[in-house]
Amino acid sequence: MGLISLLTTNPLAFVIIAVALILSLTVHEFAHAFTADRLGDPTPRRAGRVTLNPLAHLDPFGAILLLIAGFGFAKPVPVNPNNMGRWGMLWVAAAGPISNLLIAILAALLLKFLPLTQLTYLVLTTVLGINVVLAVFNLLPIPLLDGSRIVAAIFPRTLGRALMEFEMQPYSFILVLVIIYLGRPVISTITGTVEGWVLALIGLN
Repeated sequence: MGLISLLTTNPLAFVIIAVALILSLTVHEFAHAFTADRLGDPTPRRAGRVTLNPLAHLDPFGAILLLIAGFGFAKPVPVNPNNMGRWGMLWVAAAGPISNLLIAILAALLLKFLPLTQLTYLVLTTVLGINVVLAVFNLLPIPLLDGSRIVAAIFPRTLGRALMEFEMQPYSFILVLVIIYLGRPVISTITGTVEGWVLALIGLN
């Protein structure tokens, strides 16, 4: 179920989740762009992506899909692997999930040590949950996700080549969406388990 159903049932939750998602996706894409830029690739900066402005990173179709179907995506950051050396793409791909993990850790620390109201608890647990989901989900070795790019960087001549060839096919995007949709129960179980571990570590589960 998408976020749009919350507009009538729980408008406050809709606003909190929507803002948390926008900020988290923005940081995720900025991390990709910033890392590529620091590694010597000017492509993201030329495309205006080395910024924390959400408008530079949000994809209209991805946002609509998120509202309707409950999963979506931001605009991919354009990079040129030839400008970054052997392990450049690995670090660029990993930067997004790492940024979400750092946000989740920060939210967990605030939950642990700040005096909380009902609203701040809701906001921080939402931020924590969303960023754990984004980090774990993007690390899955599914084509077009960061996990696939990491695999491609580690095994460039075998799995990496096969993944890159698949991503270049015109039907790849649709097929990946179908895979993600059909695999939602498994993906939800994985992300829910990791989120539970994080909450347990700070004594909130």
